[in-house]
Amino acid sequence: MVFKRMLRAFGVGGPTVDTVLTNPNVRPGEVLSGEVRIAGGDHPAEIDHVTLALLTRVEVESGDNEYNTNMEFHKFSVAQRIVAQPHQNLSLPFQVPVPVECPLNVVGGMQLAGMQLGLRTELEVRGAVDPGDLDPIWVHPLPSQDAVLQAFGQMGFRFTKADNERGRIHGVPQTLPFYQEIEFYPPPQFAGRVKQVELTFVTTPQHVHVILEADKRAGLLRAGGDAYGRFAVTHEQAVGTDWTATINQWMSQVSGSRW
Repeated sequence: MVFKRMLRAFGVGGPTVDTVLTNPNVRPGEVLSGEVRIAGGDHPAEIDHVTLALLTRVEVESGDNEYNTNMEFHKFSVAQRIVAQPHQNLSLPFQVPVPVECPLNVVGGMQLAGMQLGLRTELEVRGAVDPGDLDPIWVHPLPSQDAVLQAFGQMGFRFTKADNERGRIHGVPQTLPFYQEIEFYPPPQFAGRVKQVELTFVTTPQHVHVILEADKRAGLLRAGGDAYGRFAVTHEQAVGTDWTATINQWMSQVSGSRW
Protein backbone atom coordinates (compact mmCIF):
# COMPACT_ATOMS: atom_id res chain seq x y z
CA MET A 1 0.00 0.00 0.00
CA VAL A 2 2.83 2.40 0.81
CA PHE A 3 4.51 1.59 -2.52
CA LYS A 4 1.24 2.22 -4.40
CA ARG A 5 0.82 5.59 -2.70
CA MET A 6 4.38 6.46 -3.67
CA LEU A 7 3.68 5.55 -7.31
CA ARG A 8 0.60 7.75 -7.24
CA ALA A 9 2.72 10.66 -5.97
CA PHE A 10 4.82 10.31 -9.14
CA GLY A 11 1.79 10.08 -11.41
CA VAL A 12 2.04 6.31 -12.02
CA GLY A 13 -1.37 4.82 -12.66
CA GLY A 14 -2.92 8.28 -12.89
CA PRO A 15 -4.98 9.74 -15.74
CA THR A 16 -3.52 10.23 -19.21
CA VAL A 17 -4.40 13.04 -21.58
CA ASP A 18 -4.58 13.32 -25.36
CA THR A 19 -5.63 16.46 -27.20
CA VAL A 20 -7.21 16.01 -30.63
CA LEU A 21 -7.40 19.06 -32.90
CA THR A 22 -10.20 19.29 -35.46
CA ASN A 23 -7.68 20.98 -37.77
CA PRO A 24 -4.13 21.95 -36.74
CA ASN A 25 -3.98 24.54 -39.55
CA VAL A 26 -4.99 28.05 -38.55
CA ARG A 27 -4.33 31.70 -39.29
CA PRO A 28 -3.66 34.48 -36.75
CA GLY A 29 -6.87 35.67 -35.14
CA GLU A 30 -8.75 32.45 -35.93
CA VAL A 31 -9.80 29.66 -33.57
CA LEU A 32 -8.31 26.23 -32.87
CA SER A 33 -11.01 23.73 -31.96
CA GLY A 34 -10.91 20.17 -30.73
CA GLU A 35 -11.27 18.14 -27.58
CA VAL A 36 -9.15 17.12 -24.63
CA ARG A 37 -9.56 13.40 -23.98
CA ILE A 38 -8.76 12.19 -20.48
CA ALA A 39 -8.50 8.50 -19.70
CA GLY A 40 -8.86 7.61 -16.04
CA GLY A 41 -6.11 5.59 -14.41
CA ASP A 42 -6.36 2.86 -11.79
CA HIS A 43 -7.61 5.17 -9.04
CA PRO A 44 -9.82 8.29 -8.83
CA ALA A 45 -7.93 11.48 -9.65
CA GLU A 46 -8.95 15.01 -8.73
CA ILE A 47 -8.00 17.39 -11.56
CA ASP A 48 -7.88 21.01 -10.44
CA HIS A 49 -7.28 22.56 -13.85
CA VAL A 50 -7.18 21.57 -17.54
CA THR A 51 -5.34 24.31 -19.42
CA LEU A 52 -4.18 24.78 -23.01
CA ALA A 53 -1.14 26.92 -23.80
CA LEU A 54 0.34 28.12 -27.08
CA LEU A 55 4.14 27.76 -27.13
CA THR A 56 6.94 28.78 -29.45
CA ARG A 57 10.73 28.94 -29.42
CA VAL A 58 12.12 32.39 -28.62
CA GLU A 59 15.69 33.63 -28.83
CA VAL A 60 16.74 35.55 -25.73
CA GLU A 61 19.76 37.84 -25.46
CA SER A 62 21.24 38.03 -22.00
CA GLY A 63 24.39 40.11 -21.76
CA ASP A 64 26.85 38.64 -24.25
CA ASN A 65 24.97 35.34 -24.42
CA GLU A 66 22.07 34.11 -26.53
CA TYR A 67 19.87 31.12 -25.84
CA ASN A 68 16.57 29.66 -27.03
CA THR A 69 13.70 28.87 -24.72
CA ASN A 70 10.12 27.65 -25.01
CA MET A 71 7.76 30.51 -24.22
CA GLU A 72 4.05 30.36 -23.50
CA PHE A 73 2.30 33.29 -25.14
CA HIS A 74 -1.38 32.44 -24.65
CA LYS A 75 -3.24 30.31 -22.07
CA PHE A 76 -6.82 29.10 -22.11
CA SER A 77 -8.75 27.31 -19.36
CA VAL A 78 -10.75 24.27 -20.56
CA ALA A 79 -12.10 22.95 -17.24
CA GLN A 80 -11.66 23.19 -13.49
CA ARG A 81 -12.24 20.84 -10.56
CA ILE A 82 -13.23 17.61 -12.23
CA VAL A 83 -12.75 14.00 -11.11
CA ALA A 84 -11.52 11.25 -13.42
CA GLN A 85 -12.84 7.95 -12.09
CA PRO A 86 -10.84 4.75 -12.66
CA HIS A 87 -10.78 3.88 -16.38
CA GLN A 88 -13.36 6.57 -17.15
CA ASN A 89 -13.09 8.37 -20.50
CA LEU A 90 -13.79 12.10 -20.45
CA SER A 91 -14.07 14.40 -23.47
CA LEU A 92 -13.73 18.16 -23.02
CA PRO A 93 -14.44 20.22 -26.17
CA PHE A 94 -12.63 23.55 -26.60
CA GLN A 95 -12.19 26.54 -28.88
CA VAL A 96 -8.95 28.44 -28.38
CA PRO A 97 -8.60 31.90 -29.98
CA VAL A 98 -5.19 32.32 -31.62
CA PRO A 99 -3.70 35.80 -31.03
CA VAL A 100 -3.69 37.96 -34.13
CA GLU A 101 0.04 38.59 -33.45
CA CYS A 102 0.82 34.87 -33.53
CA PRO A 103 4.00 34.11 -35.51
CA LEU A 104 3.83 32.11 -38.73
CA ASN A 105 5.42 28.74 -39.40
CA VAL A 106 3.96 27.87 -42.81
CA VAL A 107 4.24 30.00 -45.96
CA GLY A 108 3.13 28.81 -49.38
CA GLY A 109 2.48 25.36 -47.96
CA MET A 110 6.10 25.02 -46.78
CA GLN A 111 7.20 24.97 -43.15
CA LEU A 112 9.48 27.85 -42.19
CA ALA A 113 12.85 26.52 -41.08
CA GLY A 114 13.56 27.39 -37.47
CA MET A 115 9.95 27.96 -36.44
CA GLN A 116 8.20 25.72 -33.91
CA LEU A 117 4.67 26.26 -32.65
CA GLY A 118 2.64 23.96 -30.47
CA LEU A 119 -0.42 23.60 -28.27
CA ARG A 120 0.39 22.14 -24.86
CA THR A 121 -2.23 20.53 -22.65
CA GLU A 122 -1.61 20.89 -18.92
CA LEU A 123 -3.39 18.86 -16.27
CA GLU A 124 -2.99 19.90 -12.67
CA VAL A 125 -3.70 16.63 -10.91
CA ARG A 126 -3.87 16.79 -7.14
CA GLY A 127 -0.92 14.93 -5.67
CA ALA A 128 0.59 13.93 -9.04
CA VAL A 129 2.90 15.14 -11.75
CA ASP A 130 1.29 16.92 -14.71
CA PRO A 131 1.03 14.28 -17.48
CA GLY A 132 1.04 16.90 -20.25
CA ASP A 133 0.57 16.62 -24.01
CA LEU A 134 2.07 18.71 -26.85
CA ASP A 135 0.60 18.97 -30.34
CA PRO A 136 2.17 20.89 -33.27
CA ILE A 137 0.07 23.56 -34.94
CA TRP A 138 0.55 25.13 -38.36
CA VAL A 139 -0.03 28.87 -38.56
CA HIS A 140 -0.51 30.22 -42.09
CA PRO A 141 -0.37 33.89 -43.12
CA LEU A 142 -3.38 36.16 -43.28
CA PRO A 143 -4.22 37.40 -46.82
CA SER A 144 -2.67 40.77 -45.89
CA GLN A 145 0.58 39.09 -44.82
CA ASP A 146 0.54 36.73 -47.78
CA ALA A 147 0.40 39.70 -50.17
CA VAL A 148 3.74 40.91 -48.79
CA LEU A 149 5.29 37.43 -48.78
CA GLN A 150 4.18 36.83 -52.36
CA ALA A 151 5.96 40.02 -53.41
CA PHE A 152 9.19 38.81 -51.77
CA GLY A 153 8.95 35.60 -53.79
CA GLN A 154 8.15 37.38 -57.06
CA MET A 155 11.11 39.73 -56.64
CA GLY A 156 13.55 36.85 -56.20
CA PHE A 157 14.26 37.10 -52.48
CA ARG A 158 15.46 33.75 -51.08
CA PHE A 159 14.18 32.68 -47.67
CA THR A 160 16.92 31.66 -45.24
CA LYS A 161 15.34 31.18 -41.82
CA ALA A 162 12.83 32.54 -39.33
CA ASP A 163 12.97 32.98 -35.57
CA ASN A 164 11.38 34.84 -32.69
CA GLU A 165 13.31 37.50 -30.79
CA ARG A 166 12.39 38.50 -27.26
CA GLY A 167 11.88 42.25 -27.04
CA ARG A 168 9.71 45.00 -28.44
CA ILE A 169 9.74 47.13 -31.57
CA HIS A 170 9.32 50.80 -30.80
CA GLY A 171 6.40 52.60 -32.36
CA VAL A 172 4.11 49.67 -33.15
CA PRO A 173 1.17 48.27 -31.12
CA GLN A 174 2.96 45.09 -30.12
CA THR A 175 1.41 43.09 -27.27
CA LEU A 176 3.46 39.86 -27.26
CA PRO A 177 6.84 39.87 -25.48
CA PHE A 178 8.60 38.81 -28.70
CA TYR A 179 8.45 39.43 -32.46
CA GLN A 180 9.11 37.21 -35.45
CA GLU A 181 11.87 37.86 -37.99
CA ILE A 182 11.65 36.19 -41.40
CA GLU A 183 15.03 36.46 -43.07
CA PHE A 184 15.81 36.60 -46.80
CA TYR A 185 18.80 36.95 -49.07
CA PRO A 186 18.17 39.83 -51.48
CA PRO A 187 17.65 39.48 -55.25
CA PRO A 188 20.78 39.60 -57.42
CA GLN A 189 20.40 43.29 -58.32
CA PHE A 190 20.75 44.24 -54.65
CA ALA A 191 23.07 41.46 -53.44
CA GLY A 192 26.25 43.53 -53.78
CA ARG A 193 24.93 46.22 -51.47
CA VAL A 194 22.57 44.41 -49.07
CA LYS A 195 23.53 41.24 -47.15
CA GLN A 196 20.04 40.26 -46.04
CA VAL A 197 16.57 41.61 -45.33
CA GLU A 198 14.44 40.77 -42.29
CA LEU A 199 10.65 41.00 -42.45
CA THR A 200 8.47 41.40 -39.34
CA PHE A 201 4.69 41.60 -39.10
CA VAL A 202 2.93 43.20 -36.15
CA THR A 203 -0.81 42.82 -36.63
CA THR A 204 -3.93 44.11 -34.95
CA PRO A 205 -7.51 43.16 -35.85
CA GLN A 206 -7.66 46.21 -38.15
CA HIS A 207 -4.10 46.82 -39.35
CA VAL A 208 -0.90 45.10 -40.39
CA HIS A 209 2.43 46.77 -39.64
CA VAL A 210 5.19 45.69 -42.01
CA ILE A 211 8.70 46.28 -40.66
CA LEU A 212 11.70 45.78 -42.95
CA GLU A 213 15.35 45.76 -41.89
CA ALA A 214 18.19 45.69 -44.42
CA ASP A 215 21.71 44.71 -43.39
CA LYS A 216 23.80 46.91 -45.69
CA ARG A 217 27.24 46.02 -46.95
CA ALA A 218 30.00 48.56 -46.41
CA GLY A 219 31.80 49.86 -49.52
CA LEU A 220 34.54 52.25 -50.54
CA LEU A 221 32.30 55.32 -50.33
CA ARG A 222 29.48 54.03 -48.16
CA ALA A 223 29.03 52.85 -44.61
CA GLY A 224 27.46 49.57 -43.62
CA GLY A 225 24.78 49.16 -41.00
CA ASP A 226 21.03 48.67 -40.83
CA ALA A 227 18.29 50.51 -42.66
CA TYR A 228 14.64 50.30 -41.68
CA GLY A 229 11.32 50.65 -43.43
CA ARG A 230 7.85 50.70 -41.90
CA PHE A 231 4.46 50.48 -43.54
CA ALA A 232 1.12 50.50 -41.69
CA VAL A 233 -2.06 49.73 -43.64
CA THR A 234 -5.42 48.11 -43.03
CA HIS A 235 -5.74 44.44 -43.91
CA GLU A 236 -7.93 45.39 -46.87
CA GLN A 237 -5.41 47.97 -48.11
CA ALA A 238 -2.57 45.44 -47.75
CA VAL A 239 -4.29 43.01 -50.11
CA GLY A 240 -4.66 45.75 -52.73
CA THR A 241 -1.16 47.24 -52.37
CA ASP A 242 1.48 46.72 -55.06
CA TRP A 243 4.06 45.38 -52.64
CA THR A 244 6.52 44.50 -55.39
CA ALA A 245 6.75 48.18 -56.36
CA THR A 246 6.77 49.32 -52.72
CA ILE A 247 9.55 46.96 -51.65
CA ASN A 248 11.55 47.58 -54.82
CA GLN A 249 11.44 51.34 -54.22
CA TRP A 250 12.54 50.88 -50.60
CA MET A 251 15.36 48.53 -51.59
CA SER A 252 16.54 50.99 -54.24
CA GLN A 253 16.65 53.76 -51.64
CA VAL A 254 18.57 51.80 -49.01
CA SER A 255 21.05 50.41 -51.56
CA GLY A 256 21.53 53.70 -53.44
CA SER A 257 23.80 56.69 -53.11
CA ARG A 258 22.02 58.01 -50.01
CA TRP A 259 24.15 55.73 -47.89
